[in-house]
Amino acid sequence: MTALAARAGAFPAIRGLLVVFGSLSGLALLVGSLPWLSGDDPAQTILRARSAERELDPAVLADIRAEAGIPADPVSGTLSWLAGALRGDFGNSWITGAPVSPSVVQALGISMTLAGCAAAVSLVVGLLVLAPSVWRATGTGEPVGNGAAATGAALAALPEFLIAALLLVVVSVHWGLAPTSGWTGPANIPLPALALGLPAAGVLSRVLASAVDSTLAETWVRTWRATGFRRAVLARALAHRAVAVAVPQLVLLFVGLLGSGIIIETIFAIPGLGATALEGVLAQDLPLVQACVLVLVLLGLALGGLGILAHRAALGSALRTSGMAPSRAATRGGPRWALAAAAVLGAFVLAGLLRDPYAIGLELRLQSPSAAHLFGTDALGRDVLARFGHGALVSIGVSVAVSLLALVLGVLVGTAGTRARAGVADVLNAVPPVLVGVVLVAVTGPSLFSAAVAVAVVTWVPLAVHARTLAAEVRASGFVQAAVIGGAGTGTILVRHLLPSVLPAVTRHALVRIPHNALALAGLGFLGLAGSQDSPEWGAMLSESLDYAEIAPWTVAAPAAGLALLGLVAGLARTRG
Repeated sequence: MTALAARAGAFPAIRGLLVVFGSLSGLALLVGSLPWLSGDDPAQTILRARSAERELDPAVLADIRAEAGIPADPVSGTLSWLAGALRGDFGNSWITGAPVSPSVVQALGISMTLAGCAAAVSLVVGLLVLAPSVWRATGTGEPVGNGAAATGAALAALPEFLIAALLLVVVSVHWGLAPTSGWTGPANIPLPALALGLPAAGVLSRVLASAVDSTLAETWVRTWRATGFRRAVLARALAHRAVAVAVPQLVLLFVGLLGSGIIIETIFAIPGLGATALEGVLAQDLPLVQACVLVLVLLGLALGGLGILAHRAALGSALRTSGMAPSRAATRGGPRWALAAAAVLGAFVLAGLLRDPYAIGLELRLQSPSAAHLFGTDALGRDVLARFGHGALVSIGVSVAVSLLALVLGVLVGTAGTRARAGVADVLNAVPPVLVGVVLVAVTGPSLFSAAVAVAVVTWVPLAVHARTLAAEVRASGFVQAAVIGGAGTGTILVRHLLPSVLPAVTRHALVRIPHNALALAGLGFLGLAGSQDSPEWGAMLSESLDYAEIAPWTVAAPAAGLALLGLVAGLARTRG
């Protein structure tokens, strides 16, 4: 019996390893198939990179293929690369011929330093946002207030590239307090870390706020308050319990910062792993791209596993002895404030929809706001309010659809397993949406659909991990254990216990992710990957207006304010448990 039990226990672990290996191999094959999917000859790309003036002589191209080791087909090339990667050999760059490993290791060190500093910024700012509400909750038992929720929502809606551009202009150019680009020392760290960390602090504060609200609804909190525990003791216990729920999210945040740093690394010319991977994709330097993706994924898997272990360690024996008592938070939200923000946003969107977003008038270019043009005009004399309104349909509509899909997938995946373990979700979380978008664009061309797919591929992962964490606690509760002993089936437990306990908190998380998804789409639009250049999509508007931010700040303020209002609506609209 013991041997049979050991074999039965080994099957999930073996299955998990096979799933992870299959995911890694699939990603490597996808990257390795890029030239065949896009129809571009990598030999031509290499020739242009080395000498743009040489003619595309077939003999020269054949020599380049032989010299670089370009495979005849993606399957054999990927298998050969994977065989070398298992030995620690990532191959040689197709462009320079130099070994890939040293450059990837150096880029990884830079990205981990930047992501670590950005994570520290997000943690400090997130805790500062929540600290007053948590301290008040120890005395009143009320959920996190609207002020903290609004602050977190506003931070989460700040575009990273916009923060980076403003910091560059103000701090680096005008004040001369920091270098504008490069990675030569500690002076290069603060600006990109702030640009990455401030929006992440908004998302983190909302996840922690949801965890605090759920913790306040648990019976032990009322018992401790009734029996006269000191506020400092209760505050420490609340923080410990809430952080235990949020630890896997903290890990995901760090891994996500590694990937989402592509745009920031590009703006500040930082030779990190994201920027290196992006350059490799654009140059079709496949060994370099495959190595970057593999390192990101392995790091994501390792940290995902550490997040699960940290969650189990924080809760201790309660997960094994039916000692958990999770409860659904009866939140008292700020629907009036959410409705007010939605009304303001809707009014401006409606006003913009009544105007022509494509009418060009060069004689009206860069005019300040007036009665005729409430939001002013852009560099081509187009009405900014009109473009704001029409762009809202794209930016908000697509981000809501992506968030809804992510919620469904996240809850299904997060509640499906009986035991939390690192797997496909952690693999996908480590793949930057920008990199997915670049790959899709290389195959299908720039389009909003490609950008939406790129965001959707990874945006469900934090929701799945959140649902997985909460589901593990619910399964360890006494009422679920009693239901199991009473003969309740898997479906009954899922419908009557898991979903009612998990869905409200994850839904609130999904609401917070709506502006985050809009920002991801805006980032792809900023890079020109989400459609045509004249698109009124808010990311494209920000991209084309940043050059005029100093002389015509209203061109940047309109889409930025729209994202902030969207964040307030999503952050203040709370679901009832």
